[in-house]
Amino acid sequence: MFPRLLCLLALFSVSALAQQVTLPLPRLLTIMPMGGQAGQNVEVTITGENIEDVTELTFSTPKITAKPVAGAVNKFTVSIAADAPVGVYDARVMSRLGVSSVRAFSVNKLTEVVRTKANNTLETALPLPLGTICNATMTKRAVDFYSFQGVKGQAVAIDCAAVGIDSRLTPVLVLADEKGADLKVNRTGGMIDFTPPADGTYIIKVSDLTYQGGERHFYRLALQKSPAEPQPQTQTVSAMSWPPAGLAENAVAKETEPNNKDAQKITLPADLSGAFFPAADVDTYEFTAKKGETWWVEVASERLGRNTDPFVLVQQVKDGKFTDVAELYDIAPPMKVTSNGYSYDGPPYDAGSPDVLGKFEVKEDGTYRLQVRDLFGGTRSDPHNVYRLLVRQAAPDFSLAAWAVHMTLRNGDRASLSKPMALRQGDSRAFEVVVQRRDGFDGEIEIAMEGLPQGVSAAGLKIGKGKSYGHLILTADEKAPRGFSLAKITGKAVIGGKEVVRPVRLASMEWPVKDAKGEIPAPRLVADVPVSVTDSEQAPLTIATAENKVFEAKAGETLKIPLKLTWRNEFNGTSIKVKAYGEGFSGIKEFDIPLKAATHEAVIDLAALKIAPGDYTFAFQSLGICKYRYNPAAVPLAEAEQKKAEAALAAAAAEAKKIAATDAEAAKKAAEKQKAAEAAMSAASTRMKSVTTAANPTDTVEILISQPIRVSVKAAAPTTAAK
Repeated sequence: MFPRLLCLLALFSVSALAQQVTLPLPRLLTIMPMGGQAGQNVEVTITGENIEDVTELTFSTPKITAKPVAGAVNKFTVSIAADAPVGVYDARVMSRLGVSSVRAFSVNKLTEVVRTKANNTLETALPLPLGTICNATMTKRAVDFYSFQGVKGQAVAIDCAAVGIDSRLTPVLVLADEKGADLKVNRTGGMIDFTPPADGTYIIKVSDLTYQGGERHFYRLALQKSPAEPQPQTQTVSAMSWPPAGLAENAVAKETEPNNKDAQKITLPADLSGAFFPAADVDTYEFTAKKGETWWVEVASERLGRNTDPFVLVQQVKDGKFTDVAELYDIAPPMKVTSNGYSYDGPPYDAGSPDVLGKFEVKEDGTYRLQVRDLFGGTRSDPHNVYRLLVRQAAPDFSLAAWAVHMTLRNGDRASLSKPMALRQGDSRAFEVVVQRRDGFDGEIEIAMEGLPQGVSAAGLKIGKGKSYGHLILTADEKAPRGFSLAKITGKAVIGGKEVVRPVRLASMEWPVKDAKGEIPAPRLVADVPVSVTDSEQAPLTIATAENKVFEAKAGETLKIPLKLTWRNEFNGTSIKVKAYGEGFSGIKEFDIPLKAATHEAVIDLAALKIAPGDYTFAFQSLGICKYRYNPAAVPLAEAEQKKAEAALAAAAAEAKKIAATDAEAAKKAAEKQKAAEAAMSAASTRMKSVTTAANPTDTVEILISQPIRVSVKAAAPTTAAK
């Protein structure tokens, strides 16, 4: 891809410090504590990158609101409504560059506490009352200790939420006796159920699998009565395909144990709930079917947030013998996923799942049985590893997810960055939209977006018949005012003669992974679709058509599209290489646009592309290395603050010198004032150095997307022979 540019980028990769990948975007990194109790207020502190001038902290539910703490920086009082449901919600901030990436914020009904002192020894174990959630960050290269009072025969559940709340922690949970001797261990992020054999003190140990720690390795440790449900968690990208539209919240029937060897009799269609419990559980269901029938089987478990890998075996039962009919495995990802954690040979997002979606055909009337098992379940005995089994006749449908396009460089890029929909003026951003097709549906899907801020528009590049993905282009006008909104992305198709509209789930990286050689990216679905535009910066380049119109041509002709280019930054090299996104036009031959060219004519051979008559929308795409300055407007402000601090220090020093020998008490106060002025001067100097360094031009690799281009291809005129 882009051979000459890739060679250039390879040179820059030798000195990674001199180059950044993509323009800076606002990212919320931590919010501490990372949750609260319904009906209570909690004061939180946030951290992030590129989030100066924060004005708001908002959430993906109106049940949670926040107000800034007066006189404090990046502190908010969060109010949680008493009727806020237990769950994980997305928090985000509004900053100079717009809306940030999201961070999980949990709501529960249990009493919340925050660990404030080190507890890395048995002697300093933090006591936890039953019915409590403790918010903490993992101590690096250490174990955190907690204690509780157990009552003989009174079962408790211990649960450490980390992975499902955006933490980088891989928790190891250990239950020990009063002396610290291990009784139970869980290294898979699950729950420990424990019934104390006697009254007394018991110990809970929490650590990271590789003893990592720090503010990004946070967790919520819950101690409550058993039985209890695991703490709520965010959804993986794989969950985009669940549930099917119109599915009831609860299954019609439940599995009845024992059903390993003695099959549970059911009738089709079927909707059942069950659990891969105890270890090595194999649930068997028996039914009758008729020749010529086709049944679709779907199992959801991993998409329900369980660490499972379902497998289905369908067999015919005849004369006491079992003949295999079908083996059903994983749901394949719509796009080939990157093989190495960053975007080298595919996106770092996996919309596939270890769950099952497949079909079997009945060759003759008779009795059949269906077995469900967890391929990971040989040694696991967790009653929370539930599943939902659907056996239905074909109900063609689809589900959709979208994420910001990531670079596919062979050298230099090891980044898998969280990319909020925070647009600069004149900016165009591309999003991949993938589809999971259900029960044989292979139709065309139109993508649309609505509810955008003023000055922002969107164009969906349709997903073609039988294709697995398309694109969405989001564009901010070069004069768009600062704004924010919660938008909505949808996909529309015709199924069985009826128009069907389905929502598009948005996905993002939990963390801005800048070097995926040392850290595995962690993508997830986000709760809604926040979009912003900032007026503090403009895009380095805007590519648009010279005229805002639909370009027309006949099939087989050559189409010429005049382009207008607005360059706002200096770029390296002599040209940018351009290709295209969009059904029908993705095969456009790569071409060059010279740097600083105000106009360019794109010549498209419709015959070579074999484009059929119809209406199309596409966009040009490229990569470029621009000279980017971060927030240069902050430099004169910092300079003014520094001069003000210098003057204040000079005045304080002069005053201290003047009264030094006259009044001991006054001299002491003057000296304190001078010391405070020196501290203010030091802070102002540090800030001046920081903003000046940030404002220095930095080579930045950026994805360059044109505004959407609309084309109407007409049927070619009939030839003389045809007449």
